[in-house]
Amino acid sequence: MPDQPVPDATTPSYEQAREELVEVVRRLETGGVTLEESLTLWERGEALAAICQQWLDGARARLDAALAGDGDAASGGNRV
Repeated sequence: MPDQPVPDATTPSYEQAREELVEVVRRLETGGVTLEESLTLWERGEALAAICQQWLDGARARLDAALAGDGDAASGGNRV
């Protein structure tokens, strides 16, 4: 998996990005916007989808790390 930047303080939360993405999709599906507006919305949607994916990838990494840590505890934590 390629390295992806970690969301920072300027990145919207997962929930904010998802909510905006839903709105972008709704506007695109509804129509009534110019081609230029459609392209701008599409590009914003792609950026929001990438932000959501970064958050999900980060959450998965944290979960995997936590589960790996539980595996050490289950073995008694005895390392030689």
